[in-house]
Amino acid sequence: MKSNSVSLAVDAFATGRADALILIGRILLAWVFVGSAYGAISNFSGSVGYFRSLNLPAPELFTMTNIVLEVLISVGLILGVGTRYCAILTFVFVLAATAIAHRYWEYPAGAQQIGQYNHFLKNISIMGGAMLIFVTGAGRFSFDRAS
Repeated sequence: MKSNSVSLAVDAFATGRADALILIGRILLAWVFVGSAYGAISNFSGSVGYFRSLNLPAPELFTMTNIVLEVLISVGLILGVGTRYCAILTFVFVLAATAIAHRYWEYPAGAQQIGQYNHFLKNISIMGGAMLIFVTGAGRFSFDRAS
């Protein structure tokens, strides 16, 4: 009986605070893109070098596109503007980034492979979060709801 009352309390907490929790979830999901965009802006040449190391054509263009998309994703998720479209963009962006940059199976066994595998797993989790935001929407605390 005790576990049932705990379950009911957890459900009531989540339901009663859903909009605030969705806002917190959007901010936490966006934070990785805020940090990544800031890093790419503050060390543009390093970002270009990273894309160059992946043998991508036009690494400067990839870097600029990456920054623009990460800023767009960050603003959209945090403010709740076009949130479902932003969630789709996030999912596709991270899927592409994972396919391009985190092919852990191409690395020799060891630290590099483990690091890439961790990035791969992180990206799968981000895609899961984007899918959840797509399904739930932005919640009450968003510009989507205000309009």
